Amino acid sequence: QVQLVESGGGLVQAGGSLRLSCAASGRTFSRYDMGWFRQTPGKEREFVATITRTTYYADSVKGRFTISRDNAKNTVYLQMNSLKPEDTAIYYCVATGRSSYSVATADAYDYWGQGTQVTVSS
Repeated sequence: QVQLVESGGGLVQAGGSLRLSCAASGRTFSRYDMGWFRQTPGKEREFVATITRTTYYADSVKGRFTISRDNAKNTVYLQMNSLKPEDTAIYYCVATGRSSYSVATADAYDYWGQGTQVTVSS
């Protein structure tokens, strides 16, 4: 079992930056691929980024967001720069122990955090 707790969300003006953090429980953190999804009311969950041995990004955030992890701290980060109003959403930290999956498919991730709200004002 893995428990995930996000932090770092908030209100920021367009063009600004935020860094989300996700603290994971458990001693086997390094074995999990970690990622971020986001969701707005009435819409499907949207893939943002995943880190395995490499990193993957949605086209909408490529070049602006950076995912990273610190296995010693059991933490994954999402650095978000040049934020836009359309980035407003609840951001969820996710984890999977699967060896083969589609990184952009929400059902591939077995563990989800409670979410943190990011609001970007214009």
